[in-house]
Amino acid sequence: MPFVDLPVPGWVWTGATAVLYAGAVVSALHAVMSARTPQGAFGWMIGLLTLPLVTLPLYWTFGHSKFGAYVHALQDLERDIQEQLGEIRSAVREQHAVPPDDPRGEELAFRDLATLPFTRGNGARLLIDGEATFDAILSAIDRAENYVLAQYYTVADDAIGGRFQQALIHAAERGVRVHFVYDDVGSYALPRSYSRTLKGAGVHVTPFSGRRAWLGRLRLNFRNHRKIVVVDGREAFAGGLNVADEYLGHTEEYPQWRDTHLALTGPTVQGVQLSFVRDWYWSTGDVLDLPWEPSPCAEDRHALVLATGPADPVETCGLFYAHAIQSAEERVWIATPYFVPDGGVLASLQLAALRGVDVRVLVPRRADHTVFDFVHYAYLKPLDEAGAKLFFYEPCFAHQKVCVVDSDFAAVGTANFDNRSFRLNFELTLLFADADFVGEVAAMLDDDFAQSTRATVEDLDARPFYFHLGIRASRLLEPIL
Repeated sequence: MPFVDLPVPGWVWTGATAVLYAGAVVSALHAVMSARTPQGAFGWMIGLLTLPLVTLPLYWTFGHSKFGAYVHALQDLERDIQEQLGEIRSAVREQHAVPPDDPRGEELAFRDLATLPFTRGNGARLLIDGEATFDAILSAIDRAENYVLAQYYTVADDAIGGRFQQALIHAAERGVRVHFVYDDVGSYALPRSYSRTLKGAGVHVTPFSGRRAWLGRLRLNFRNHRKIVVVDGREAFAGGLNVADEYLGHTEEYPQWRDTHLALTGPTVQGVQLSFVRDWYWSTGDVLDLPWEPSPCAEDRHALVLATGPADPVETCGLFYAHAIQSAEERVWIATPYFVPDGGVLASLQLAALRGVDVRVLVPRRADHTVFDFVHYAYLKPLDEAGAKLFFYEPCFAHQKVCVVDSDFAAVGTANFDNRSFRLNFELTLLFADADFVGEVAAMLDDDFAQSTRATVEDLDARPFYFHLGIRASRLLEPIL
């Protein structure tokens, strides 16, 4: 039957236009009531009312900073395992919690932001770069006797992705329970055959959106950026490395890659495990039956686990870094691939530098996204004018997320120093209040600074006009970077 071009009645266009503008008005009211800043509310309102066809889908994809559905799921989980959670918290607090000795209240604020308090009896080992990290993780999976919990933002079906897949399969074939979560956005290129092969071998697999996958397209702004593995409740791994060949420096585009991960033992393992259990419940609706008794380590490092995300009642990740910077008396060293601080955190860095603190920020010279070739320079003058220093790491792309404050605290985790990690992503950070471990992390960063070049305002001023235009343009994307 030949195609007949039938005219669309005028009432259809009128009705569609009315529905579009009604949706735009309702969304504009929603923006006014829920946007984080007045500037954001005003911007969305103008866009929705003047260009609704373009702005309406953008708003419902990118216009939210809170993930209410996850909050409700956690409330359900708390009810389902209330007794179990009480036992976990009691065991950690009574047997392993660090006694309060904090006259300035620094650790108290960190503790109140975290799920569990500072604990003693923890072991921690720095895993520098990909070979050391995956050797440790794959060996731990091969040693697993009871269960393996694995969660990653990006998983690729390449060489290391294949080794990871086989390690999970071999564990399942030995009778080990294996649970694996991956983020839908970060692993968008992962073929379905990868999951099917795992499921066929008895591995329990779910994307983070899980049973709500049909809503995933409307939740692109909320990503699970955690990269963690837990084995038998006795050892855990967390840090910057995803499961893909570039993280080992094994690709043509990235022949080298700088990153940092952690191998953990002691009560922090239970903190990482609790984060996974919550995400698994969100994704599947299933409550995992796991042992929770911590196994203290002779290293006896004091540490806590900070699992943050858009379901938090306050902006936990941003507050964590703001407090860490404000507590500094001698130094604040930050290594991050993406440096896009908000006004409050930037002001904290400036004030720290003005009171004589050694403030250094280390970012890669070569970014993996073009926008960051420009946006890092946007913060050079504000930092430099206050006496803080911006360094570019020269050898290769640096993806580590590390912070050192004085000789008191060191943080290693999955969170970048940007608005997305502070407000929109689910992240996990390990904070150590242990002078020896802080010294190890500082020595690692000292080596990185030795291979870096300090950025100067003179160098920026000499750049051509198009470069300065790129800097200004990149700032417009700051809220979602």
